[in-house]
Formats: sequence, C-alpha cells, structure tokens
Amino acid sequence: MCRWLAYTGSPVRIEELILKPDHSLIDQSLDSRLSESTTNGDGFGMGWYGTADTPALFRSVEPAWNNRNLIDLARHLESHLVFAHIRASTGTAIQQTNCHPFRHGRWLWMHNGLISNFATVKRDLAFAVDPSLYAEIEGSTDSELFFYLALTFGLEEDPQAGVERAVGFIEETGRAHGIDHPVNLTVAASDGQDVWAFRYASEGNARSLYYSTAVETLREQFPDNPIFAKVSDDTRLIVSEPQGSLTGVWQEFPQASCCCIRNGRGALHSFTPRNAN
Repeated sequence: MCRWLAYTGSPVRIEELILKPDHSLIDQSLDSRLSESTTNGDGFGMGWYGTADTPALFRSVEPAWNNRNLIDLARHLESHLVFAHIRASTGTAIQQTNCHPFRHGRWLWMHNGLISNFATVKRDLAFAVDPSLYAEIEGSTDSELFFYLALTFGLEEDPQAGVERAVGFIEETGRAHGIDHPVNLTVAASDGQDVWAFRYASEGNARSLYYSTAVETLREQFPDNPIFAKVSDDTRLIVSEPQGSLTGVWQEFPQASCCCIRNGRGALHSFTPRNAN
C-alpha cells in the first residue's frame, strides 16, 4: 500500500517535510515500517499551493528515492500547504496519470488503500460519476475514481458528507457483487484552505494514519527543539507513518474517523458511510 503526508502551516521548504526527517517519506519509499508492502516504488507525486488559482502538481513513475528532479524541487520550493505521496500499486498500471495527488480545480486528493475487486465494480462506479466531471478522469485507478465519486456526491460543498456518501455507494455496489469488505481507505483532501483526513475500512481495520500534536504543546515538551520554535502555531502534519523519534509528537487516528484542520485546529469526528441517494 501507499504512504502519504499532508502539511499545513507556516511556509516551509518541502525538503523539510519529505527529505530531512528521520524515517522521511523518501525513506519510507524504500523501507516502510507500517505498510503491507515494505517498498513503495511505483511512482510518487507532490501537490502544493502557491499564488496561482490552482495547486501545482509534480508526478512521476520513477521511485521517489531515485528521482533527482524531486530532490532538487524539494530543496527550492516553499509552500504553506503540501501533499506528498509514494505509490505501491494495487494492480492498476504504473503510469504518470495514476500517481497521486489528483487535482480538480482548487482541490487535491490522495488515497491509501483500495476498492476491493475493483475490476468487478469499476463499471458500476464509473457510471455514477457526474457526466460533467467524467471527462476529467485521466488514469485507471480506484483512487481517482473514488475522488470523482466524492466530488459527485458533494465533496466541494460538504467534504465529510461527500466522502461518506461516496463510501456508502462503493460499499453498496461492492456488496451487490458479493464483496464482503468493499473499501479500505485513508484519504487526504484540501481546497487550499482546510485539510480533511479520513480513516475507514469496511472490515474495521483501516491503514495506519497519524496527526501531529499541537505546536504549543510540543514547544512546552521540547523547549530546546529548533523546529518547534520556528514553525507557526497553526502548523499540523498528517502522515501514514510517524517521522522522527521524539515521543509524544504523533497521535493515531481512531478507526472510522475524520478530521478537518482549519487554522491549525482540528477536531476528530466519527465517520459513517451514508446512503448516496
């Protein structure tokens, strides 16, 4: 399975997020500790927000550990909101359009997990996508189709409800085909202001997901740490796997939960799939 990172807060050079930390996302592409697949080498991607109306994307099918362009960009780019993703394919093709994050207007989306027996349910799921959105789908992954289902069911108006309706529809469709556990997910989504994160699995055991402790608390615990001294109070990270070795920095997302990070604050909510109608 894939690994990902979402950052929001004071502008930061991207290398501080994906290259420099102990057990960084680049390290995880070669040696993941919590993923079902130790190596995540089927491509990578970054999305970040700057001064343009839409977020920027850089995606490649090369392994993250072996891409010099990624390293150079990460050393020079700064942003207040960054998505980064390393891919381990669950069966769809290794091609650039299948690398995360995915983009629609101001929105970014990335996913770890799978829609079970995707080939069986793909046609039914694709037919449910709003026709005005369908032409934007570029790749062949369950993750991108999931994104466009969430958009169809209201992601832009109410992110939690949109994702809950999409998951409800995926589960209903899967079970109609005799699939007991249709979906397993951790998802990050953003419109450039808020960052949403979701953790859910039909069988009750979703992939790993963690969020960072509030910066004010970390400054009190580690008063001599230069990193916590220089970042703003509204800085938060959400990761598939903890980075670094300091105790108390990371908190695990509960199963079947979601969170909206706004101005560095976020409250956990229960996540319950809804009827799509």
